[in-house]
Amino acid sequence: MSPGRRVAVVTPWYPEPQVPFGGSFVRAMVEAVAPGCDRLDVYHLNIWTVLRPAERRRRIWRAQRRLLPRSVPASATVAGAALHRIPVLAPPTEDWRAKSDAFAEWLAVALGGERIEAPIVHAHVPFTAGWAALEHAAPGARVYATEHASFLAEVLAQPRARDRYDAVLDRLDGYFVVGEPLRDLVAAAFPHHAEKIRFIANPVDFRASPAGVPRDLRRWLSVATLTERKRIDHLLRGFALCRNEDPDLTLTLVGDGKERPALEALAAELGVAAAVDFRGAVEPDAVAAIMADHDLLVHTSRHETFGMVVVEAVAAGLPVLVTRSGGPEHALEGIEAACGAFIEVDDDPAVLAEGYADLRGRFPSGLDLARARTRLAARYGHEAVARQHFAAWDAPAPEAVRP
Repeated sequence: MSPGRRVAVVTPWYPEPQVPFGGSFVRAMVEAVAPGCDRLDVYHLNIWTVLRPAERRRRIWRAQRRLLPRSVPASATVAGAALHRIPVLAPPTEDWRAKSDAFAEWLAVALGGERIEAPIVHAHVPFTAGWAALEHAAPGARVYATEHASFLAEVLAQPRARDRYDAVLDRLDGYFVVGEPLRDLVAAAFPHHAEKIRFIANPVDFRASPAGVPRDLRRWLSVATLTERKRIDHLLRGFALCRNEDPDLTLTLVGDGKERPALEALAAELGVAAAVDFRGAVEPDAVAAIMADHDLLVHTSRHETFGMVVVEAVAAGLPVLVTRSGGPEHALEGIEAACGAFIEVDDDPAVLAEGYADLRGRFPSGLDLARARTRLAARYGHEAVARQHFAAWDAPAPEAVRP
């Protein structure tokens, strides 16, 4: 690390062995900014839902309060940063304000009554980690937060949670979103805070050169959790339709989730099981090599706040076929045709098949992946995103501004 800033990052998501994809965008942010810091500590507040009767939960809580301050030693993470993993115990509940309280409560326990020792604290997901950071930052520390949550509308639908979010926005020194859908949602919900909303994207690694030029768009790839929102069932149906025209097509699904058994059954039902590789979850560092073995990223999500994997694919030299799901349109603004094609969020698999046929008809002369990659690196590369964070953190406090 270089001398300069002392920063704490507080986050509900960070990669771990059980969930290697979880919070990979936060780890990327840490890797981007840590070289410009004198010290950077990551506090990973990992929620553990305890499914036990109330009396049993009380005993677990008492034991955890005694043990936690002695059981969270720091370990090394990327770029010389220190990682503190802190379990956040919570009963099963849909009350988002109660969850927010739990994050602050267990961070206090882990800190042993002390404050976060950093003059700059940057939280991810304001409602959970942001509230905890505000409650336990040192006096005089400046607290910032980035919103990523695709489920934010569900949080704000609860009146008590909405009030808490308003209070968080009021107290933050800086508030950032990773995509236009979140900006629009927050500005509509809290118009009195609209001027506070700024954009800083998730960083993407453009440092390695692409392995080569895709051959013919026959080797499809999806990198996504296997959940309803990602619409992998729709992807499978569209793939089956395209494969009827070209039996050489293959599809690799990188990611895991509760929908996997149903999706495997659907692949068999559609007659494409032999052409579909359910790869499962992999370490984030392995994704670039997997992309190098494929020709096209197909991303069929219903809603995305940013669409990081789409930018990662272009960084790896892959064209993309992606739904207009919110974040990707903003991320690829101005270079849509150069790096691939958009399709509408539509459950008719023919829409995907038509988009693929159009893209394949333009490939390769109708694309300019090198230009797209250069443009995206200037927006979302590690150095570009780090500069945006440093500009925010180093700006004079409002009371220090002179006319």
